[in-house]
Amino acid sequence: MSQTNFLIGRGELLTQSIKGVGRKIEKADAYTFERAKERLTGQADSTSSVLDGLPPAACPQDFGVARLVLNPSYIARSLFPANMLRAVGLESVGSRKVKVTPESWTRKIAPKETSTTEVFVAGKRKAFRALSHWMNTVERDSDEATELTRIENIFAFEPEGRIVNPGSASDKYFECGVHMLPDQDSSFIQNAFIAFAAELEITVHSELGFEVGNLWFVPVQGEQFNAIKLAAFVFVRVIRPVPKMRGLLPATKRSGPSVGCTLPTQAPLSSDPRVAILDAGLPQEHSIGKWLRSYRVLDENAGDDPEGPEHGLAATSAFLFGPIEPEGTASRPYSFVDHLRVLDEGASFENPLELYRTLGHIEEVLLSRQYEFINLSVGPDVAIEDDDVHAWTSVIDNLLSDGNTFMTIAAGNNGARDSIVQLDRVQVPSDCVNAVTVGAANCTSDAWTRAAYSARGPGRSPGVVKPDLMAFGGGKQYFHALVPGLKPTLVPLLGTSFAAPYVLRAAVGVRAVLGQDLSPLAIKALLIHAADQNGHESTDVGWGKIPEDLMQVITCPSGVARIVYQGELKPGKYIRAPIPLPKAALTGKVKVRATFSFASTTDPQDSASYTRAGLEVTFRPNKEKTEEGKANAKSKSFFQKRRFATEEELRADAGKWETVLHDSKSMYGSSLKDASFDIHYNARHMGGTADKAEKIRYALIITVEAPRHPNLFTEILEAYSALVEIQPQVSLPVRL
Repeated sequence: MSQTNFLIGRGELLTQSIKGVGRKIEKADAYTFERAKERLTGQADSTSSVLDGLPPAACPQDFGVARLVLNPSYIARSLFPANMLRAVGLESVGSRKVKVTPESWTRKIAPKETSTTEVFVAGKRKAFRALSHWMNTVERDSDEATELTRIENIFAFEPEGRIVNPGSASDKYFECGVHMLPDQDSSFIQNAFIAFAAELEITVHSELGFEVGNLWFVPVQGEQFNAIKLAAFVFVRVIRPVPKMRGLLPATKRSGPSVGCTLPTQAPLSSDPRVAILDAGLPQEHSIGKWLRSYRVLDENAGDDPEGPEHGLAATSAFLFGPIEPEGTASRPYSFVDHLRVLDEGASFENPLELYRTLGHIEEVLLSRQYEFINLSVGPDVAIEDDDVHAWTSVIDNLLSDGNTFMTIAAGNNGARDSIVQLDRVQVPSDCVNAVTVGAANCTSDAWTRAAYSARGPGRSPGVVKPDLMAFGGGKQYFHALVPGLKPTLVPLLGTSFAAPYVLRAAVGVRAVLGQDLSPLAIKALLIHAADQNGHESTDVGWGKIPEDLMQVITCPSGVARIVYQGELKPGKYIRAPIPLPKAALTGKVKVRATFSFASTTDPQDSASYTRAGLEVTFRPNKEKTEEGKANAKSKSFFQKRRFATEEELRADAGKWETVLHDSKSMYGSSLKDASFDIHYNARHMGGTADKAEKIRYALIITVEAPRHPNLFTEILEAYSALVEIQPQVSLPVRL
């Protein structure tokens, strides 16, 4: 019997710092300085006139907010007009993507409609009054004047532009996103907004609000006719009706006799992982007590949702056992679990404020830092949008930005809704870039496809590939999970609510078997690395479906070596990560597969520049192929950025701000010689260059497949003394 090879660890010990490749960005002019002044002075005066026409109550401390549209040729972070804004007394408070047809640009073809960045700028109204005068007096050769030529338009931020969805006359609850001033006390804005709302007979539920980045998300209550008048307040970014919570059991089959099963007698495989299911509670009678470490309700004064405990038990069952075969024996749990009720009776009453209470409970759990592994299968019943980030996404992404938590989120069961208006896209907060969004596959066999109800991508950029992963959630066959009662009884289910904890089960399985050697980031990268798209488009299945057999994730068959790198990156610095290869040259066809994963702090007010960290990764397959006078070997494309961005967006480096990079390349072994990936960590802040940025942690998984080298795994370990096999921490074989 051949020996089982697991993963090769400590790849980070092979990395080394290298000198960066300096690149000076030289941009042709879209407009001459004279033409820029001619175009923009009138727009500046019009903007000022609109702001001057607003009532003082809408302009706290005499502030105004306008829209500054960048020419599409100049939306890279290094070209952000920071000098110009500083010179005129304005500052950016947020940004978003818009479509524009510029009058001129730097490309040789005729201008056409394309994506660009619209920056929201705030300043005293007197600064806007002086803007056109400044344009006519600034030195033409200054940096500020150069940045002026890169502006396409200056507009007022009209109230109607703030109303994402006016709702209907029956709506009484609305969500407002209000801009704050960066790095300053903005309580005067909040107080002024509350007073402005009071004049309109609108109640602001400030106790339920959330401040994330430079945005204050807060629910308000009142008549729709008055609520939309809040759009006149200059710091309001968005107004929309508060969405309802998702239904808990939208596709449950209850017909026919109950079906039993046998639960395992063993304790969990490991007592180490700290796992929480955030859901709608547990019933008084259930059969999972042996594996339930604790059960807690976040609001002891509220009762259960009528369907909540059944949903919560099914989600917890999916984590503990995966899908259970009717009349069969369930798989052994990998760990104990805590169940925390974050959703309670408010959902059944259709109280819109339940959305904020639930998010507050989730925030409390994440702030406690008690858990490394978390599943969330509840959330708002609203598909994501490209222009703005919702409160749920903002709060959760912010609290996951240190990379210490592996969190799965159900993508949503809205996949059969109208695709023309994109109501079938993944639901909030599935657009989190620091979590793992899970869609549902319709069966466990190799013939799987996306279940018809499972929400689709794309996500927002960055975060285009959504869902991140797929797992069985029911379709051709049902996902059987436990129902309330002391006797283990099954119910057939469908839903991403059960696929998500099934992926969490796999993640915890990796930790249970291999121990603390793999960080949550590395486990995320490993699952994406092992996923298979099965010929489907990423819009439907993301990076693909995880294997049903965990051993396929954590072991290396003959002719395969999988190496794990875990480390830190400093902003602006370059490191080289060698790809371990045997001392003797490889022969025949070789496939190299690589997956990067990192967590990033976010700027929710800048939906156009949401993540603050991005990687530029350069593949250099052969060290000996170096052009004369060059310090580094020739590069070859590896990660296809076109999956992340349009051609226009790629010109502004959009593809490199994704928190996951995954691809593979096939080549002849003879073409690989001291191959490596050069990694450069870019940092940005509020759409521009970051003056100060923190180090980030990353994980990289590289697989080398060389069919003609059955002993590849051993040969690589022999060639690199720093590398070690990550040994299982439990006795094997076990039923995984």
